[in-house]
Amino acid sequence: MNKLPLLILALASATAACAQQNATAVKYAGLITAEDAKKHLSILASDAFEGRETGKPGAEKAANYIAGEFKKLGLQGPVNGSYFFDVPLTENGLKVTAFTINGKAFEFGTDFYFGGSFPDKSTSVNDVVFVGYGTDEEIGSIDLTGKIVLWINEDKPVAGTTPNTSYRMSTARTKIVKNLQSKKPAIILAANPGIGAVLSRFGKSITSPRLTIKDESSKPANTSAPVININGPMADELVKPAGKTYADLKSASAAAIVPAATIKNDVVVNYISVKKDVKAVDVLGYMPGTDLKDEVLIFSAHYDHIGLVADEKAKDKVNNGADDDGSGTTGILEIARAFAKAKKDGHGPRRSILFLGNVGEEKGLLGSEYYSDHPVFPLANTITDLNIDMIGRVGEEYIGKPDSANYVYPIGSAMLSKELHQIGEDANNTYTKLKLDYKYDDPNDPNRFYYRSDHYNFAKHGVPIIFYFNGVHADYHQPGDEVSKINFPLLAKRAQLVFYTGWELANRDKRPVVDGNAGKE
Repeated sequence: MNKLPLLILALASATAACAQQNATAVKYAGLITAEDAKKHLSILASDAFEGRETGKPGAEKAANYIAGEFKKLGLQGPVNGSYFFDVPLTENGLKVTAFTINGKAFEFGTDFYFGGSFPDKSTSVNDVVFVGYGTDEEIGSIDLTGKIVLWINEDKPVAGTTPNTSYRMSTARTKIVKNLQSKKPAIILAANPGIGAVLSRFGKSITSPRLTIKDESSKPANTSAPVININGPMADELVKPAGKTYADLKSASAAAIVPAATIKNDVVVNYISVKKDVKAVDVLGYMPGTDLKDEVLIFSAHYDHIGLVADEKAKDKVNNGADDDGSGTTGILEIARAFAKAKKDGHGPRRSILFLGNVGEEKGLLGSEYYSDHPVFPLANTITDLNIDMIGRVGEEYIGKPDSANYVYPIGSAMLSKELHQIGEDANNTYTKLKLDYKYDDPNDPNRFYYRSDHYNFAKHGVPIIFYFNGVHADYHQPGDEVSKINFPLLAKRAQLVFYTGWELANRDKRPVVDGNAGKE
């Protein structure tokens, strides 16, 4: 019997089914529009929401708005019938009562900063140990117990390479800090020339009380030495008795292995902790699937931002966070609307879908951390997290480029699943044809974007992820992040890419294979 006609018929049938599926996806993706996105974002990023800071009234308003939209779409509240998933947080404040060097006082948030939860401490020493870049060769056998350590918070130069001089700690520097802390110093002073600019721009926000998950607050006190980031003038004051500048010592350490040295100086550092409980919620909207309903696909975005401007003299007092991450939250609402209409028309997803609005991302990925540690739906059944954080603008690296309005950074798609990466590629090639820029798709990238949004708390548990991002811009964490600066057609197109990728994930026969381990615990 000639099987060729049957094979041709089967291929034709499969092609027709695929075409029909594509046409259905296109129909519902068309519901994701610039006009509708603008309606949502104009509310979420309005002054009335006061910058949506976690634990503040603005964040509660945003949570209520999102839950209201989920209800309108017919999504289920999966937390015992509620859309709200309580995230128990504690506000941990640090009050620095003194930081003097040689009798000269320095100010928290202006000259230095640090965060975390530490026991109250009063430290007074007569010398400081300079350890250069903190390598084993530099530290040698010197005793650091109870000492104040001055450390160059930069990567040590290596011939033929360009060192990372950012104040953000690389993986290598994180290991150095842990090694220093293991030697039981009282305090580690991390010097970096970029700290001055950071404090000038963000000082009031990064020194505000830190939120932690309450479960963590009840754990034994952190006895590790705090790492205090200091600016250049403080570093100079610390080394002044040696008759040299900080730049002199840094240059010497960069050129050769210089053993750790003790510098005589009078340093006083005193601080106390202040705690109080904070109310916060993730917002969950659930759409049950059909034949594969036990498996869950997550679309996530954080709805919180950084709140009000601390400077009372500022003309614009609201950090509206239109792009960060009002744009992602808006994208989630638009994607949910598309899936809800598809379900109403009889094209509901095979897998269940959870639309997850996370709180506390700006405070350390807290909402997603708490959800991933206390999941409503088992992580073993969670096939992927598609996370959106900033899709409404053109990042600084694309300003003025020909493809400035047709790109997105998809981060992490291949780090846990090569198959997921291909699904994302195929969705883009078939439908949206954006430029997919993988520049930041590297766990060792100095910006560490892979670790800096809510997807990471799923990735560390082995759930494959894609993080959609437009890159930073001049208004990042500034009052200028306004609705008026959002490119709504671009926002909608990026959200459509996320929808198409999710449509395939929700309806394909098999979940993506996990074959990577980047960032997994």
